[in-house]
Amino acid sequence: MFADFSFAKVPPIYFGAGKRQLIPSWLQERGLSRLLLVIGGQSLKKTGMLAQIEASLQQVGLTYEIISCTGEPTVTFIDYTCNTYRDSGIQAVVGIGGGSVVDAGKAISAMLPHRNSIVDHLEGIGKGIPHSGKKVPYLAVPTTSGTGSEVTKNAVISEVGPQGFKKSIRHENLIPDGVIVDSELLVACPAHITAACGLDAFTQLLEPYLSPTASPITDALAWSGLTAMGPNLLAACGEGADDLAVRESMAYGSLLSGICLANAGLGIVHGLASPLGGFFPIPHGVVCGTLLATATETNWKALLDREPYSPAVTKMVKLGAFLADESGKVPTYYGEALCQILRDWTQFLQLPRLGDYGVKASDLERIVAKTRNRNNPIQLTQAEIQNLVLERL
Repeated sequence: MFADFSFAKVPPIYFGAGKRQLIPSWLQERGLSRLLLVIGGQSLKKTGMLAQIEASLQQVGLTYEIISCTGEPTVTFIDYTCNTYRDSGIQAVVGIGGGSVVDAGKAISAMLPHRNSIVDHLEGIGKGIPHSGKKVPYLAVPTTSGTGSEVTKNAVISEVGPQGFKKSIRHENLIPDGVIVDSELLVACPAHITAACGLDAFTQLLEPYLSPTASPITDALAWSGLTAMGPNLLAACGEGADDLAVRESMAYGSLLSGICLANAGLGIVHGLASPLGGFFPIPHGVVCGTLLATATETNWKALLDREPYSPAVTKMVKLGAFLADESGKVPTYYGEALCQILRDWTQFLQLPRLGDYGVKASDLERIVAKTRNRNNPIQLTQAEIQNLVLERL
């Protein structure tokens, strides 16, 4: 007998090298002729990819405006953009960039038909007004392998400072209407961004895999993503950066991570990422990447101590055996191997420490007070959570 579960819808996905060429036809088939392109900083321009995409749009008579989201989207950025373009006849939004750009495009598509501030709809902030679901059609085109936002129903909006927050606008209709994953767009991603985004995606596969709310479907998808990313993550940050097969493996894992988190939830790493990213100017991928190994070891030790028969223990052993590529050892060897491998990755990829962004031991209490410990394989104590953060200061 299977345990009861539900599964969120997934948008149409177009995956493969060169699939960006489908952008014009995807829009034309839906009668969408005036667009707002949301891009990131300079990389899309420097590689010539933006010029290619613009030329393909112009060739079929599509008109467009371009805006850049160079950091994590804020209330001010979303409100200003929507106020600027709301009455200009925009029929579709296309987000081409990393997770912040994909989230920004999602939020803009959600707010263009409405004249109020996005803050009214953010969970736990402002007026708490549910979003109606009315939006402008949205096509997501990720250029990093990280957040999986291209397949989720929420967009994360950030404000950094003493009262900072990372909160979501959320509705089933905000799931993108289409997703194009083109490995050729990923090749130019710098090593440090590839590392942070890659570890974020790996975390978003591991946490749903170990989640108490995991289902047979999320287990299958998470395992497929973990086994695709595991052997390729270090290569994508180094000698395999230009290898389309390596980049596709990373993109595939990232895509599945978004599906898995939407259906099985996230654990302590993402619980900490919300207050850390709100209080301090730390990129989301860096928070997840730098905490992954210590959080995994904390969970492993707590499980062995308090819940040794948890299904999460068996899953950690299975993943450790795969990554270590060894056989014939006792189960605990592989759980410890998983923790060590993640530590080795963190060191090899030179993930920044939290202290590099101003986090101090004196901040631990307020960080933990705002941390949600939902969907973690075991309920951690406040002391355990503080200690795992302390280790990465």
